[in-house]
Amino acid sequence: MGKYFVYVLYSDAHSRYYVGQTNNLELRLQRHNSGQVVSTKPFRPWRFIFTAECENRAAAMKREKWLKSGAGLKFRKSLGEDIASRETGRP
Repeated sequence: MGKYFVYVLYSDAHSRYYVGQTNNLELRLQRHNSGQVVSTKPFRPWRFIFTAECENRAAAMKREKWLKSGAGLKFRKSLGEDIASRETGRP
């Protein structure tokens, strides 16, 4: 078994998040940005704002489920706020 990753994508153009898991981050981002993923196609372009390595697919799926929960939503929003403050230079 190879490594798996959980990730959060962000669309600056549409202020949207997407959470997923994969065993190949580069290929997965390419698929999202080339329109091969139906659910993300209308909101391109995407960029990673968070990735985490997991020991196996089951662990990645568990982390993905948490990131999609209420607590995970707060975490995702904090990532977006952190990015915005870095880009604008404001806390």
